[in-house]
Amino acid sequence: MSPRPSRRLSRRSAALIGAVSLSLLAAGCGSGSSSTSSASRDTVSYWLWDSSQLPGYQECAKGFEKANPGVKVSLSQIGWDDYWTKLTASMIAGTEPDVFTDHVTKFAQFADLDVLAPLDELPATRSIKDSDYQPGLAASWVGQDGHRYGAPKDWDTVAMFYDKKKTDAVGISAETLNTLDWNPVDGGTFEKTVARLTVDTKGRRGDQPGFDKNHVRTYGLASNDAGEADGQAQWSAFTGSAGWNYTDKKAWGTHYNYDQKAFQSTIDWYFGLAKKGYLAPYTVFSQSNQADAQLSSGKAAIALHGSWMTKTIYGFKGIDARTALTPIGPSGKRATMRNGLADSLTKRGAKKPAAQKWVAYLASDACQTVVGRQGVVFPATKAGTDAAIAAYRKEGIDVTAFTRPVADGTTFSFPITNYAADVAGLMRPAMQDVYANGAPVSSLTTTNRQINLILSQGD
Repeated sequence: MSPRPSRRLSRRSAALIGAVSLSLLAAGCGSGSSSTSSASRDTVSYWLWDSSQLPGYQECAKGFEKANPGVKVSLSQIGWDDYWTKLTASMIAGTEPDVFTDHVTKFAQFADLDVLAPLDELPATRSIKDSDYQPGLAASWVGQDGHRYGAPKDWDTVAMFYDKKKTDAVGISAETLNTLDWNPVDGGTFEKTVARLTVDTKGRRGDQPGFDKNHVRTYGLASNDAGEADGQAQWSAFTGSAGWNYTDKKAWGTHYNYDQKAFQSTIDWYFGLAKKGYLAPYTVFSQSNQADAQLSSGKAAIALHGSWMTKTIYGFKGIDARTALTPIGPSGKRATMRNGLADSLTKRGAKKPAAQKWVAYLASDACQTVVGRQGVVFPATKAGTDAAIAAYRKEGIDVTAFTRPVADGTTFSFPITNYAADVAGLMRPAMQDVYANGAPVSSLTTTNRQINLILSQGD
């Protein structure tokens, strides 16, 4: 490992501090349960955003405390919408937690703020190695300086959730759904299938004469917003299977490729499904009517979504939820984004031997099998993943659509670059303009140029 370079306050950090400082009071930093970061050297504060995972980590905390008498773990669960604002603000205010659940799209910002501790340099965590986890997960958490800043905790992939009642009604089998293909010219068997599953208010299907695309009762494909910069649960499975890559390198890329034909032709076709009436239009989506809600209400027959939604969607009343693999694309392969979360240790937390040990415990089979048995996510270790698969199977849920792409090697990762927040900030309105207003996909070339100009600025 190369030595860590000295750091100064970069323009990224200055901009981030300026933006977050305006929300310090609203974020409630330094008050309430969030201010437990340095209560004592024997109390470890841990933040996470997923309420469904909280019980598993509460059980992990009990096991850790039992193995380390006198040590306490203080857990704080903060919803996704507030989590990152409060976390970033706490780091600026000096009230950050010792350990927190981290996301690869936020990694660069925290590295730039110089608030993360290199796990490979600390006594309790230096023995963590890539081979401890499912292949490829650990690589995302190695910084540009060669140090590890996150211990993998779990992973997810994207598949097609569908209502079997609706597919059975038109004779579409599970085998058919698992062998669909698509292309940007005529949409392949995937477009034919979503057209067949689309029904207008007079009962005519999308592939039948007289179909009214302006008055649809059930869309073949649910809307999940425009996808911003990564399109994880929207278009990423299609751009991935078209052979397109977000950036010039797997990690820490120096330029984005939103100007390439493979990307723009895929996006043109994908949002073109809305113009045909098969994909729910932009106006259907809202925070209270996301893709899963559209599926549960009968507003849509298929919804692309992540494995973290499995328990939720299979629990809906009135539908017979199932999953299928993402379709095969022009590359001749299918593809699905695999995201891997990690637990990161702050520099403040690194001063506590107990916090270091907590990160190591979170990364171990002892904790990850406990989390796996909850049947909510796929933990990062093989034993943890196996425990999760068994838990799902016990409830009659087949998760092959999520696990097979990992075994087949047809997954890809989030783009990891500097200025991730700026990239998302530029792509969000640009993609919404294409989806909502029918802006030409060629407009994304200008956005891509703006993004690459920002990346070229460096520190």
